[in-house]
Amino acid sequence: MNNKSRLFQIGAGAILALGGLAMASPGHTQSPEAAASPWIKTDQTSVRLISAIDKVGSGDTVRLGLQFKLKKGWKIYWRNPGDAGFPPSLDWKGSQNLKSAVFGWPAPTRFEVLGFQTMGYKKEVVFPITASVKEAGGTLKLRAKLNYLACDDICIPYSTLLSLDVGKGNGGASPHFQLIDKYANLVPGNGAKHGLSIDTIEMAGKARQVKEDIRKGFVRVVATSQVPFTKPDVFIEGPELAFFSVPAVTLSDGGRQATLKVPVTLEEDTKILKTDIRLTLTDGNRSAERTLRLTQGAASEAPAGGSLPLSLPLILALAVVGGLILNLMPCVLPVISLKILSFAAHGGAEKRVIRKSFIASSLGILFSFMVIAGGLAGLKAAGSAVGWGIQFQHPWFIVGLTVIVSLFAYNLWGIFELRLPSFVGDLAGGGGKPANHQSFAGNFGTGAFATVLATPCSAPFLGTAVGFALAGRTIDIYLIFAALGLGMALPFLLIAAAPGLAAMMPKPGNWMNRMKQVLGGLLALTALWLLSVLAVQIGTTAAVIVGVLMVAIGFLLVGQRRGQAFWSRAASVGLIVVILGAFAAPYQYAPAPGTDAVSKSKAHWVAFDPASIPRLVTEGKTVFVDITAEWCITCLVNKAAVLNRGTVFELLSGDQVVTMQGDWTRPDPEIAAYLKSFGRFGIPFNAIYGPGKEDGLVLPELLTTGLVMDGLAKASGNAIATSR
Repeated sequence: MNNKSRLFQIGAGAILALGGLAMASPGHTQSPEAAASPWIKTDQTSVRLISAIDKVGSGDTVRLGLQFKLKKGWKIYWRNPGDAGFPPSLDWKGSQNLKSAVFGWPAPTRFEVLGFQTMGYKKEVVFPITASVKEAGGTLKLRAKLNYLACDDICIPYSTLLSLDVGKGNGGASPHFQLIDKYANLVPGNGAKHGLSIDTIEMAGKARQVKEDIRKGFVRVVATSQVPFTKPDVFIEGPELAFFSVPAVTLSDGGRQATLKVPVTLEEDTKILKTDIRLTLTDGNRSAERTLRLTQGAASEAPAGGSLPLSLPLILALAVVGGLILNLMPCVLPVISLKILSFAAHGGAEKRVIRKSFIASSLGILFSFMVIAGGLAGLKAAGSAVGWGIQFQHPWFIVGLTVIVSLFAYNLWGIFELRLPSFVGDLAGGGGKPANHQSFAGNFGTGAFATVLATPCSAPFLGTAVGFALAGRTIDIYLIFAALGLGMALPFLLIAAAPGLAAMMPKPGNWMNRMKQVLGGLLALTALWLLSVLAVQIGTTAAVIVGVLMVAIGFLLVGQRRGQAFWSRAASVGLIVVILGAFAAPYQYAPAPGTDAVSKSKAHWVAFDPASIPRLVTEGKTVFVDITAEWCITCLVNKAAVLNRGTVFELLSGDQVVTMQGDWTRPDPEIAAYLKSFGRFGIPFNAIYGPGKEDGLVLPELLTTGLVMDGLAKASGNAIATSR
């Protein structure tokens, strides 16, 4: 049983303890049939013990069965339940004349819910049991405590007692003989009676390192059949922390040979090479079981995005470069207005003032990066999904940021002046005067705000640095995010070191008022973009309401500036309502009709389904994966510049490539886990799979036509033409 199953079992046990007698006691019972215990009935299941004979007789064994009947949609679990659940278990303490009991497991069915793989049974199943008696011919009194888990949309653990007496005498077959025999034939044997053979199992190349305690790879199972396979599947049981997924199947030799390629995830220091692996092969009602020693197959190239042979000093250097490049990314363009205005405001100023102001902006950037690092470290310690820019997945953050951006725009348009608290004004040397771009607080806020709006972007080298940080220790997170902040602050630090650069700007004048009008318009466009993201997350109606409130606040601020007391009070109340409402209002992540992600509007994109990628690659297909979000401006740039135009668009929209797109606008655990498997925690993320790159070729954050075309050629084994 794997760790996930054990955790599930512990949780189920807690439910049992809290649930009291309603969970622990049986439901309805009825009079027993011959050679059967009474049915124990619940709202979801019925269960009983049955015997294949009505008397013990002179033999030393008795064939029994644990019979389940389940309501529509409900299931119970196999001996290896998969990613969750636990199997039925019997405790025979209290039985008389029972020496031992061997439990048989009919071949299971595979179930998938939200990407989780489980194995078990629906409708009806009988577990054959071979009971050995201590005294032949003596009465067999069976007393069994049964624990099991029944699941549909929810899971309910049950614990009950079963009681069956098989008397002594010369008996014959009971009415349940054929039913027990039927399910006994479904318990996998060596496969001979079904014409099946499990031939080999080997590692299909080397498992790649995703992080310190996780490796991913594939195992290859080869099986043969006397008649053509119809729908083969294989269930693999190995060491406790080895998790096996759905196989991709390739048939050959007229359908009589099956090659099953099974993804495997190894946690911590799990070893599976040269260990015994238990395999259960199924094909309809046919099955076979065999235990084989896993061997190493042909070596293969470690994929991009795997282990990083990088030291912390090198990662810190990459983080500085990534932070510097972040200044040039499109997501930072909205706050270029504040940077330009701050720079221009220092034209003709003293060097001391210039140096102080740009150091303040640098401190604002570094402070924001440390706040982000602290938040991510806390989320990681709590076991939550972490990633670069994930705050944009939450509507309350979008609403709050929309308020801030709108207020900045109104300030630049001269609708109102933001007055600081006296203690902040004293720190800035202004004594409570209106904030200006030469104050310490004003420049500090400029740097902090630039960092917040930079987080929807992933610059070159930034993905590598963030991935290394979030996959490592808490101290690594703080060190690497400090390096990112230092890189982004480098232009400000350069001007602080050489104040003459700012002094070369024209002296402040009327031209700055005109610039304020233009730059305020850019921030207003930023607010509209944020509202478009909100529309995708929680619906157009909510986005329109927030937008109308922002416009209304603008009119209220105009009234405030004219000195009208009523409008002043109304503006203050309006601000409080909107800001508090952004945090207090309930919301859900279900998108409103017509607000699906942009991927849905492109016919050639299909829904992201990572479990199907191995099967598609085995079939010889090339798969292009794009993980995107409405709030990811770099993603939109990649689409406009590369993916939705020219030769790349023609290839992706044709029949040579399967294009999958995952939308991370809202939180999605499957996408977070997929990114994490490559050591990545931010988007854009693009990978290409194919016969030449079965484990995926990861592309850089910023795409070019050449990078995509070369990647398609390499992944497809040069099956896709790259002329451009």
